[in-house]
Amino acid sequence: MNLAALIVTGDPALADGLLRLAAAADVHAEVAYGADEARAAWTWPVLTLVGDDVAESVASADLQRRPGVVLVTGEDATSDTYRLAVEAGAQDVAVLPDHEDWLINAFAAAGEPESGRATTVCVVGSRGGAGASVLATGLGLAAAGQGLRTLLVDADPFGGGIDLMLGLEAHEGVRWHDLAERRGRLNTATLRETLPRCGDLSVLSWRRGEPVPVSDDAVRSLFDAAVRGFDLVIGDVPRYPGDVGRAALRAADTTFLLVPAEVRATVAADGLAAVLRRDTADVRLVVQGPAPGGLTADAVAHALDLPSAGAFERDRRLPTAIDEGGLERACRRGPLAEFCGGVLADLALQPYAYREEAAA
Repeated sequence: MNLAALIVTGDPALADGLLRLAAAADVHAEVAYGADEARAAWTWPVLTLVGDDVAESVASADLQRRPGVVLVTGEDATSDTYRLAVEAGAQDVAVLPDHEDWLINAFAAAGEPESGRATTVCVVGSRGGAGASVLATGLGLAAAGQGLRTLLVDADPFGGGIDLMLGLEAHEGVRWHDLAERRGRLNTATLRETLPRCGDLSVLSWRRGEPVPVSDDAVRSLFDAAVRGFDLVIGDVPRYPGDVGRAALRAADTTFLLVPAEVRATVAADGLAAVLRRDTADVRLVVQGPAPGGLTADAVAHALDLPSAGAFERDRRLPTAIDEGGLERACRRGPLAEFCGGVLADLALQPYAYREEAAA
């Protein structure tokens, strides 16, 4: 495991306390018990925490100035504390125990490579049963099939659980209920390891029964971790989005509005598009056929005055595949698979591994 943080202190109690916070962030930290011992590893880790007991010796040791140095003290910070921090080359001061959450977040950030941020998209249907969840799942399967680390987020607590579409409902793993009161930064590696998944497609859904309220902090933590740890994040958002859905829309680079080629669905989409624009700037139209009355995709696009992301025909095999938990197999070919492949080509996503190499 790579060294994420260096702790420099001669105080065993402070060292143990900071190692505990590093463990809470699931990162590797080591202790140097003085400035001389710290010298060899001083420039390696992203984060270096200097105890106030050794700050003067660090200041006089002529160590290289570098970012990511924090002075840690158990006393109330005074003007002398900040003076000592400047002399020791620290950019921040953390006071224990008040700043424990801040330090956990700092440890977690140090343990993750700065390799860019994921693309986030949302899918919303203009009417009930339009097939938005199927489209969102199809996009996720197509992306995972291309080696992209993909997260499918179920933003509809009353949608029956998007994990059912992939036959993952019995798989152990984290659901929204487990994150409902989460605060602070989520470790992306831990998130990927604990979510139910199908290959490179991870799924965050809801447990059976009555949904629990999810705090704003938990939603923010989830989407922050998602864009740091995945290549593509897909939000399956209901027409009445709620707090989770609105957060997904605000995080989205692009929102796809799925409209069946029907007059009533088109009229409904006109009002829904106006509402969506309050939370997401880039709304693109997806038209799904067949059209019972001959309404064309071009006519729908003209009526809604939305940029088009394309159109596809409904696949009659999919309802049975969904009921049997066989959507993954059904999405390997057919009109939905072809459409999703085109959308991903337009997004021009770069796999996480390449972003990690580029950041190295």
